[in-house]
Amino acid sequence: MASFQITGGRRLNGELVPQGAKNEALQILCAVLLTKEPVTIHNIPNIRDVNQLIDLLGDLGVWVTKIGESSYRFQASDVNLDYLESDTYKRKAAALRGSVMLLGPMLARFKKGRIPRPGGDKIGRRRLDTHFLGFEKLGARFNYDANDGGYYQVDASNLRGTYMLLDEASVTGTANVLMAAVMAEGITTIYNAACEPYLQQLCKMLNSMGAKISGVSSNLLTIEGVSELQGTEHTMLPDMIEIGSFIGMAAMTQSEITIKNCQIPQLGIIPDQFKRLGIQMEFRGDDIFIPAQDHYQIESFLDGGMMTVADAPWPGFTPDLLSIVLVTAVQAQGTLLIHQKMFESRLFFVDKLIDMGAQIILCDPHRATVVGLNRQIPLKGIRMSSPDIRAGVALLIAAMSAKGTSIIDSIEQIDRGYQHIDTRLNAIGAEIIRL
Repeated sequence: MASFQITGGRRLNGELVPQGAKNEALQILCAVLLTKEPVTIHNIPNIRDVNQLIDLLGDLGVWVTKIGESSYRFQASDVNLDYLESDTYKRKAAALRGSVMLLGPMLARFKKGRIPRPGGDKIGRRRLDTHFLGFEKLGARFNYDANDGGYYQVDASNLRGTYMLLDEASVTGTANVLMAAVMAEGITTIYNAACEPYLQQLCKMLNSMGAKISGVSSNLLTIEGVSELQGTEHTMLPDMIEIGSFIGMAAMTQSEITIKNCQIPQLGIIPDQFKRLGIQMEFRGDDIFIPAQDHYQIESFLDGGMMTVADAPWPGFTPDLLSIVLVTAVQAQGTLLIHQKMFESRLFFVDKLIDMGAQIILCDPHRATVVGLNRQIPLKGIRMSSPDIRAGVALLIAAMSAKGTSIIDSIEQIDRGYQHIDTRLNAIGAEIIRL
Protein backbone atom coordinates (compact mmCIF):
# COMPACT_ATOMS: atom_id res chain seq x y z
CA MET A 1 0.00 0.00 0.00
CA ALA A 2 1.51 3.33 -1.09
CA SER A 3 0.91 6.78 0.41
CA PHE A 4 1.30 10.43 -0.51
CA GLN A 5 3.04 12.85 1.84
CA ILE A 6 1.83 16.36 0.96
CA THR A 7 3.30 19.61 2.19
CA GLY A 8 0.47 22.11 2.05
CA GLY A 9 0.47 25.81 1.31
CA ARG A 10 2.34 25.62 -1.98
CA ARG A 11 0.99 27.83 -4.77
CA LEU A 12 1.19 26.24 -8.21
CA ASN A 13 2.04 28.04 -11.42
CA GLY A 14 2.22 26.57 -14.88
CA GLU A 15 0.49 24.44 -17.48
CA LEU A 16 -1.25 21.09 -17.16
CA VAL A 17 -2.25 18.84 -20.05
CA PRO A 18 -5.21 16.60 -19.19
CA GLN A 19 -4.87 12.88 -19.77
CA GLY A 20 -7.16 10.92 -22.05
CA ALA A 21 -10.63 10.28 -20.66
CA LYS A 22 -10.68 7.28 -18.30
CA ASN A 23 -14.39 6.56 -18.71
CA GLU A 24 -14.15 6.72 -22.49
CA ALA A 25 -11.09 4.45 -22.51
CA LEU A 26 -12.86 1.62 -20.69
CA GLN A 27 -15.59 1.54 -23.36
CA ILE A 28 -13.35 2.07 -26.38
CA LEU A 29 -10.91 -0.65 -25.33
CA CYS A 30 -13.69 -3.22 -24.94
CA ALA A 31 -14.93 -2.34 -28.44
CA VAL A 32 -11.71 -3.64 -30.05
CA LEU A 33 -13.15 -7.15 -29.55
CA LEU A 34 -15.84 -6.39 -32.15
CA THR A 35 -13.50 -6.86 -35.13
CA LYS A 36 -10.63 -9.11 -36.18
CA GLU A 37 -8.96 -6.17 -37.95
CA PRO A 38 -6.44 -3.76 -36.33
CA VAL A 39 -7.78 -0.88 -34.22
CA THR A 40 -5.45 2.00 -33.33
CA ILE A 41 -6.33 4.21 -30.35
CA HIS A 42 -4.60 7.45 -29.38
CA ASN A 43 -4.50 9.44 -26.11
CA ILE A 44 -4.94 6.41 -23.85
CA PRO A 45 -4.32 7.39 -20.20
CA ASN A 46 -1.59 5.54 -18.32
CA ILE A 47 -3.67 4.70 -15.24
CA ARG A 48 -4.30 1.52 -13.25
CA ASP A 49 -7.85 0.74 -14.41
CA VAL A 50 -6.98 1.22 -18.08
CA ASN A 51 -3.71 -0.71 -17.83
CA GLN A 52 -5.52 -3.58 -16.12
CA LEU A 53 -8.06 -3.72 -18.95
CA ILE A 54 -5.32 -3.69 -21.60
CA ASP A 55 -3.61 -6.53 -19.70
CA LEU A 56 -6.89 -8.45 -19.63
CA LEU A 57 -7.36 -8.00 -23.39
CA GLY A 58 -3.85 -9.34 -23.94
CA ASP A 59 -4.66 -12.40 -21.84
CA LEU A 60 -7.75 -12.98 -23.99
CA GLY A 61 -5.49 -13.28 -27.04
CA VAL A 62 -5.73 -9.73 -28.39
CA TRP A 63 -2.47 -8.60 -29.99
CA VAL A 64 -1.46 -5.39 -28.16
CA THR A 65 1.28 -3.16 -29.59
CA LYS A 66 2.35 0.13 -28.04
CA ILE A 67 3.17 2.54 -30.88
CA GLY A 68 3.72 5.80 -29.00
CA GLU A 69 3.62 7.43 -25.59
CA SER A 70 -0.17 7.10 -25.38
CA SER A 71 -1.09 5.13 -28.53
CA TYR A 72 -1.76 1.42 -28.96
CA ARG A 73 -2.71 -0.91 -31.79
CA PHE A 74 -5.04 -3.81 -30.96
CA GLN A 75 -5.96 -6.81 -33.09
CA ALA A 76 -8.52 -9.30 -31.81
CA SER A 77 -8.11 -11.80 -34.65
CA ASP A 78 -7.47 -14.82 -32.42
CA VAL A 79 -9.46 -14.43 -29.21
CA ASN A 80 -9.14 -17.36 -26.80
CA LEU A 81 -12.61 -17.89 -25.32
CA ASP A 82 -11.33 -20.76 -23.17
CA TYR A 83 -9.55 -18.14 -21.08
CA LEU A 84 -12.97 -17.09 -19.76
CA GLU A 85 -13.03 -20.32 -17.74
CA SER A 86 -9.73 -19.65 -15.98
CA ASP A 87 -9.17 -18.54 -12.40
CA THR A 88 -6.84 -15.81 -13.68
CA TYR A 89 -9.63 -14.29 -15.75
CA LYS A 90 -12.00 -14.40 -12.79
CA ARG A 91 -9.50 -12.67 -10.52
CA LYS A 92 -8.54 -9.93 -13.00
CA ALA A 93 -12.07 -9.23 -14.27
CA ALA A 94 -13.55 -9.17 -10.75
CA ALA A 95 -11.03 -6.51 -9.73
CA LEU A 96 -12.09 -4.10 -12.49
CA ARG A 97 -15.63 -2.76 -12.82
CA GLY A 98 -15.07 -1.74 -16.45
CA SER A 99 -14.62 -5.40 -17.36
CA VAL A 100 -18.41 -5.78 -17.48
CA MET A 101 -18.31 -3.95 -20.83
CA LEU A 102 -16.44 -6.89 -22.36
CA LEU A 103 -19.80 -8.68 -22.42
CA GLY A 104 -21.45 -6.59 -25.17
CA PRO A 105 -18.69 -7.17 -27.74
CA MET A 106 -18.43 -10.85 -26.79
CA LEU A 107 -22.15 -11.37 -27.31
CA ALA A 108 -22.12 -9.49 -30.61
CA ARG A 109 -19.18 -11.31 -32.15
CA PHE A 110 -18.92 -14.66 -30.38
CA LYS A 111 -22.58 -15.11 -29.33
CA LYS A 112 -21.67 -15.91 -25.75
CA GLY A 113 -20.00 -14.31 -22.74
CA ARG A 114 -18.95 -14.98 -19.19
CA ILE A 115 -17.92 -12.55 -16.50
CA PRO A 116 -17.61 -12.52 -12.70
CA ARG A 117 -19.19 -9.85 -10.55
CA PRO A 118 -17.00 -6.79 -11.23
CA GLY A 119 -15.35 -4.60 -8.61
CA GLY A 120 -14.56 -0.87 -8.64
CA ASP A 121 -15.17 2.00 -6.25
CA LYS A 122 -17.04 1.37 -3.01
CA ILE A 123 -19.45 4.27 -3.53
CA GLY A 124 -22.73 2.46 -2.97
CA ARG A 125 -24.87 0.02 -4.88
CA ARG A 126 -24.09 -0.08 -8.59
CA ARG A 127 -26.48 -2.56 -10.09
CA LEU A 128 -26.07 -4.34 -13.42
CA ASP A 129 -29.78 -4.74 -14.18
CA THR A 130 -29.68 -2.26 -17.09
CA HIS A 131 -26.98 -4.29 -18.84
CA PHE A 132 -28.74 -7.63 -18.53
CA LEU A 133 -32.26 -6.37 -19.17
CA GLY A 134 -30.95 -4.82 -22.38
CA PHE A 135 -29.22 -8.05 -23.42
CA GLU A 136 -32.42 -9.98 -22.69
CA LYS A 137 -34.41 -7.59 -24.88
CA LEU A 138 -32.02 -8.45 -27.70
CA GLY A 139 -32.69 -12.14 -27.16
CA ALA A 140 -29.80 -13.14 -24.93
CA ARG A 141 -30.30 -15.50 -22.01
CA PHE A 142 -28.24 -15.16 -18.87
CA ASN A 143 -27.70 -17.11 -15.73
CA TYR A 144 -26.02 -16.19 -12.46
CA ASP A 145 -24.84 -19.14 -10.41
CA ALA A 146 -23.36 -18.35 -7.02
CA ASN A 147 -22.14 -21.95 -6.80
CA ASP A 148 -20.16 -21.44 -10.00
CA GLY A 149 -17.90 -18.91 -8.34
CA GLY A 150 -20.27 -15.99 -8.92
CA TYR A 151 -20.21 -15.91 -12.72
CA TYR A 152 -22.70 -14.32 -15.08
CA GLN A 153 -23.07 -16.70 -18.02
CA VAL A 154 -24.76 -15.30 -21.15
CA ASP A 155 -26.00 -17.12 -24.27
CA ALA A 156 -26.52 -14.79 -27.25
CA SER A 157 -26.88 -17.29 -30.10
CA ASN A 158 -29.91 -15.45 -31.49
CA LEU A 159 -29.54 -11.69 -31.06
CA ARG A 160 -32.26 -9.68 -32.79
CA GLY A 161 -32.92 -5.97 -32.93
CA THR A 162 -35.81 -4.62 -30.88
CA TYR A 163 -37.18 -1.52 -29.15
CA MET A 164 -36.12 -1.04 -25.55
CA LEU A 165 -36.59 1.57 -22.87
CA LEU A 166 -33.66 1.45 -20.47
CA ASP A 167 -34.68 1.50 -16.82
CA GLU A 168 -31.96 4.08 -16.14
CA ALA A 169 -29.68 6.20 -18.33
CA SER A 170 -26.64 4.16 -17.35
CA VAL A 171 -23.45 5.08 -19.20
CA THR A 172 -21.86 1.64 -19.01
CA GLY A 173 -25.23 -0.05 -19.51
CA THR A 174 -25.92 1.95 -22.67
CA ALA A 175 -22.41 1.27 -23.98
CA ASN A 176 -22.68 -2.46 -23.31
CA VAL A 177 -26.10 -2.88 -24.94
CA LEU A 178 -25.06 -0.66 -27.85
CA MET A 179 -22.01 -2.81 -28.57
CA ALA A 180 -24.15 -5.97 -28.46
CA ALA A 181 -26.72 -4.42 -30.82
CA VAL A 182 -24.37 -3.27 -33.60
CA MET A 183 -24.15 -6.84 -34.94
CA ALA A 184 -27.65 -8.04 -33.98
CA GLU A 185 -30.05 -8.90 -36.80
CA GLY A 186 -32.45 -6.06 -37.62
CA ILE A 187 -32.97 -2.66 -36.07
CA THR A 188 -32.54 -1.81 -32.37
CA THR A 189 -33.93 1.33 -30.76
CA ILE A 190 -32.55 2.33 -27.36
CA TYR A 191 -34.62 4.97 -25.56
CA ASN A 192 -33.46 6.68 -22.36
CA ALA A 193 -29.91 6.04 -23.55
CA ALA A 194 -27.05 7.84 -21.83
CA CYS A 195 -25.63 10.53 -24.11
CA GLU A 196 -22.39 11.54 -22.34
CA PRO A 197 -19.49 12.56 -24.59
CA TYR A 198 -17.98 9.13 -23.83
CA LEU A 199 -21.00 7.51 -25.50
CA GLN A 200 -20.82 9.92 -28.40
CA GLN A 201 -17.17 8.98 -28.87
CA LEU A 202 -18.01 5.27 -28.76
CA CYS A 203 -20.74 5.76 -31.39
CA LYS A 204 -18.32 7.75 -33.54
CA MET A 205 -15.75 4.96 -33.34
CA LEU A 206 -18.27 2.19 -34.04
CA ASN A 207 -19.66 4.07 -37.06
CA SER A 208 -16.13 4.44 -38.41
CA MET A 209 -15.84 0.64 -38.09
CA GLY A 210 -18.93 0.17 -40.25
CA ALA A 211 -21.74 0.23 -37.68
CA LYS A 212 -24.95 2.07 -38.49
CA ILE A 213 -25.89 4.15 -35.45
CA SER A 214 -28.06 7.26 -35.65
CA GLY A 215 -29.30 9.63 -32.96
CA VAL A 216 -25.79 10.11 -31.58
CA SER A 217 -25.70 12.76 -28.78
CA SER A 218 -29.41 12.21 -28.03
CA ASN A 219 -31.15 9.82 -25.64
CA LEU A 220 -32.71 7.90 -28.54
CA LEU A 221 -30.28 5.67 -30.43
CA THR A 222 -31.20 3.66 -33.51
CA ILE A 223 -28.87 0.85 -34.54
CA GLU A 224 -29.16 -1.08 -37.80
CA GLY A 225 -27.31 -4.34 -37.29
CA VAL A 226 -24.44 -5.28 -39.61
CA SER A 227 -22.76 -8.65 -40.13
CA GLU A 228 -19.21 -7.54 -39.32
CA LEU A 229 -17.09 -4.52 -38.41
CA GLN A 230 -13.74 -3.32 -39.71
CA GLY A 231 -10.68 -1.80 -38.10
CA THR A 232 -10.35 1.92 -37.43
CA GLU A 233 -8.25 4.67 -35.82
CA HIS A 234 -9.64 6.69 -32.92
CA THR A 235 -8.43 9.56 -30.71
CA MET A 236 -9.91 9.90 -27.24
CA LEU A 237 -11.14 13.10 -25.60
CA PRO A 238 -9.26 14.75 -22.73
CA ASP A 239 -10.58 13.69 -19.34
CA MET A 240 -13.29 16.14 -18.28
CA ILE A 241 -13.09 14.93 -14.67
CA GLU A 242 -9.39 15.72 -14.52
CA ILE A 243 -10.06 19.15 -16.05
CA GLY A 244 -12.67 19.87 -13.38
CA SER A 245 -10.29 18.60 -10.69
CA PHE A 246 -7.59 21.02 -11.87
CA ILE A 247 -10.05 23.94 -11.81
CA GLY A 248 -10.99 23.19 -8.19
CA MET A 249 -7.35 22.62 -7.26
CA ALA A 250 -6.33 26.00 -8.69
CA ALA A 251 -8.99 27.80 -6.64
CA MET A 252 -8.25 26.01 -3.37
CA THR A 253 -4.47 26.51 -3.60
CA GLN A 254 -4.67 30.13 -4.89
CA SER A 255 -2.73 29.03 -7.96
CA GLU A 256 -2.42 30.34 -11.50
CA ILE A 257 -2.87 27.41 -13.87
CA THR A 258 -3.49 26.97 -17.58
CA ILE A 259 -5.20 23.71 -18.57
CA LYS A 260 -4.26 22.92 -22.15
CA ASN A 261 -6.25 21.35 -25.00
CA CYS A 262 -9.53 20.93 -23.09
CA GLN A 263 -11.93 20.54 -26.05
CA ILE A 264 -14.12 23.05 -24.23
CA PRO A 265 -17.34 22.42 -26.25
CA GLN A 266 -17.35 18.84 -24.90
CA LEU A 267 -17.27 19.97 -21.25
CA GLY A 268 -20.96 20.91 -21.13
CA ILE A 269 -21.93 22.76 -17.94
CA ILE A 270 -18.78 21.81 -16.01
CA PRO A 271 -17.09 25.25 -16.33
CA ASP A 272 -20.38 27.00 -15.47
CA GLN A 273 -20.77 25.03 -12.25
CA PHE A 274 -17.32 26.07 -11.07
CA LYS A 275 -18.08 29.68 -12.06
CA ARG A 276 -21.10 29.50 -9.73
CA LEU A 277 -18.61 28.95 -6.90
CA GLY A 278 -17.05 32.29 -7.84
CA ILE A 279 -14.02 30.82 -9.63
CA GLN A 280 -12.70 33.02 -12.40
CA MET A 281 -11.54 31.46 -15.64
CA GLU A 282 -10.78 32.53 -19.18
CA PHE A 283 -11.14 30.48 -22.35
CA ARG A 284 -8.09 31.06 -24.50
CA GLY A 285 -8.78 29.12 -27.65
CA ASP A 286 -9.09 25.55 -26.37
CA ASP A 287 -7.20 26.28 -23.14
CA ILE A 288 -8.66 27.27 -19.77
CA PHE A 289 -6.73 29.87 -17.75
CA ILE A 290 -7.49 30.10 -14.02
CA PRO A 291 -5.93 33.14 -12.31
CA ALA A 292 -4.80 33.08 -8.69
CA GLN A 293 -7.69 34.20 -6.45
CA ASP A 294 -7.47 35.26 -2.83
CA HIS A 295 -11.24 34.83 -2.45
CA TYR A 296 -14.14 33.35 -4.37
CA GLN A 297 -17.80 33.69 -3.45
CA ILE A 298 -20.55 31.12 -3.97
CA GLU A 299 -23.54 32.52 -5.83
CA SER A 300 -27.08 32.39 -4.49
CA PHE A 301 -30.18 31.53 -6.47
CA LEU A 302 -32.14 34.50 -7.86
CA ASP A 303 -34.58 34.35 -4.95
CA GLY A 304 -31.71 34.45 -2.47
CA GLY A 305 -31.87 30.73 -1.71
CA MET A 306 -28.79 28.64 -0.93
CA MET A 307 -26.95 27.39 -4.00
CA THR A 308 -27.37 23.66 -4.65
CA VAL A 309 -25.18 21.52 -6.90
CA ALA A 310 -26.65 18.14 -7.80
CA ASP A 311 -25.64 15.39 -10.19
CA ALA A 312 -27.79 14.33 -13.13
CA PRO A 313 -27.49 12.34 -16.36
CA TRP A 314 -25.76 14.23 -19.16
CA PRO A 315 -26.16 17.06 -20.09
CA GLY A 316 -26.57 17.51 -16.33
CA PHE A 317 -23.61 17.73 -13.96
CA THR A 318 -21.48 14.59 -13.75
CA PRO A 319 -21.47 12.84 -10.34
CA ASP A 320 -17.71 12.28 -10.66
CA LEU A 321 -17.08 15.97 -9.97
CA LEU A 322 -19.32 16.45 -6.93
CA SER A 323 -16.46 15.50 -4.58
CA ILE A 324 -14.29 18.17 -6.23
CA VAL A 325 -17.00 20.84 -6.01
CA LEU A 326 -17.55 19.96 -2.35
CA VAL A 327 -13.90 20.32 -1.35
CA THR A 328 -13.52 23.50 -3.42
CA ALA A 329 -16.43 25.07 -1.52
CA VAL A 330 -14.62 24.52 1.80
CA GLN A 331 -12.57 27.73 1.40
CA ALA A 332 -15.19 29.72 -0.54
CA GLN A 333 -17.29 32.54 0.88
CA GLY A 334 -20.87 31.38 1.31
CA THR A 335 -22.79 28.15 1.78
CA LEU A 336 -23.39 25.30 -0.66
CA LEU A 337 -25.63 22.24 -0.59
CA ILE A 338 -24.22 19.19 -2.39
CA HIS A 339 -26.87 16.65 -3.44
CA GLN A 340 -25.38 13.35 -4.60
CA LYS A 341 -28.39 11.55 -6.06
CA MET A 342 -26.84 8.56 -7.78
CA PHE A 343 -24.62 6.93 -5.11
CA GLU A 344 -25.35 6.65 -1.42
CA SER A 345 -21.77 6.28 -0.11
CA ARG A 346 -19.86 8.86 -2.11
CA LEU A 347 -20.02 11.61 0.51
CA PHE A 348 -18.65 9.55 3.37
CA PHE A 349 -15.16 11.01 2.93
CA VAL A 350 -16.30 14.35 4.41
CA ASP A 351 -15.38 13.19 7.92
CA LYS A 352 -11.72 13.56 6.90
CA LEU A 353 -12.36 17.13 5.73
CA ILE A 354 -14.11 17.87 9.02
CA ASP A 355 -11.06 16.53 10.88
CA MET A 356 -8.97 19.00 8.84
CA GLY A 357 -11.17 21.87 10.04
CA ALA A 358 -13.81 22.12 7.30
CA GLN A 359 -17.33 23.18 8.27
CA ILE A 360 -19.53 20.53 6.70
CA ILE A 361 -22.83 19.05 7.83
CA LEU A 362 -23.50 15.57 6.42
CA CYS A 363 -27.28 15.76 6.28
CA ASP A 364 -27.80 12.16 5.09
CA PRO A 365 -25.99 9.72 2.76
CA HIS A 366 -26.91 11.87 -0.25
CA ARG A 367 -26.59 15.47 0.96
CA ALA A 368 -23.93 17.63 2.59
CA THR A 369 -23.97 21.33 3.44
CA VAL A 370 -20.65 23.15 3.19
CA VAL A 371 -20.18 26.41 5.11
CA GLY A 372 -17.24 28.11 3.40
CA LEU A 373 -14.34 29.25 5.57
CA ASN A 374 -13.44 32.13 3.20
CA ARG A 375 -9.78 31.46 4.07
CA GLN A 376 -10.33 32.83 7.59
CA ILE A 377 -9.22 29.47 8.98
CA PRO A 378 -6.74 27.26 7.11
CA LEU A 379 -7.26 23.52 6.96
CA LYS A 380 -4.70 21.53 8.96
CA GLY A 381 -2.72 18.55 7.72
CA ILE A 382 -3.75 15.09 8.98
CA ARG A 383 -3.35 11.42 8.06
CA MET A 384 -6.23 9.97 6.07
CA SER A 385 -7.10 7.26 3.56
CA SER A 386 -8.52 7.43 0.04
CA PRO A 387 -11.87 5.58 -0.19
CA ASP A 388 -12.39 5.98 -3.96
CA ILE A 389 -10.85 7.72 -6.97
CA ARG A 390 -12.68 11.05 -6.82
CA ALA A 391 -12.72 11.35 -3.03
CA GLY A 392 -8.99 10.59 -3.08
CA VAL A 393 -8.28 13.56 -5.34
CA ALA A 394 -10.61 15.77 -3.28
CA LEU A 395 -8.55 14.88 -0.20
CA LEU A 396 -5.37 15.58 -2.17
CA ILE A 397 -6.69 19.05 -3.05
CA ALA A 398 -7.56 19.66 0.61
CA ALA A 399 -4.09 18.55 1.70
CA MET A 400 -2.38 20.80 -0.88
CA SER A 401 -4.31 23.80 0.47
CA ALA A 402 -3.80 22.91 4.16
CA LYS A 403 -1.29 24.20 6.68
CA GLY A 404 1.32 21.59 7.51
CA THR A 405 1.88 18.06 6.24
CA SER A 406 -0.75 15.47 5.35
CA ILE A 407 -0.46 11.79 4.50
CA ILE A 408 -2.98 10.06 2.27
CA ASP A 409 -2.92 6.26 2.40
CA SER A 410 -4.34 3.83 -0.19
CA ILE A 411 -3.35 6.07 -3.08
CA GLU A 412 -3.79 3.10 -5.40
CA GLN A 413 -7.34 4.42 -5.63
CA ILE A 414 -6.08 7.75 -6.98
CA ASP A 415 -3.73 5.95 -9.40
CA ARG A 416 -6.74 4.13 -10.85
CA GLY A 417 -7.99 7.37 -12.37
CA TYR A 418 -5.20 9.98 -12.44
CA GLN A 419 -2.00 9.55 -14.46
CA HIS A 420 1.25 10.31 -12.57
CA ILE A 421 -0.65 12.97 -10.63
CA ASP A 422 2.19 13.58 -8.15
CA THR A 423 4.85 14.02 -10.84
CA ARG A 424 2.72 16.37 -12.91
CA LEU A 425 1.72 18.58 -9.97
CA ASN A 426 5.25 18.67 -8.55
CA ALA A 427 6.44 20.00 -11.90
CA ILE A 428 4.40 23.17 -11.35
CA GLY A 429 5.18 23.74 -7.69
CA ALA A 430 3.46 21.10 -5.54
CA GLU A 431 5.36 19.11 -2.91
CA ILE A 432 4.02 15.56 -3.01
CA ILE A 433 6.21 12.60 -2.03
CA ARG A 434 5.18 9.07 -2.90
CA LEU A 435 5.99 6.80 0.06
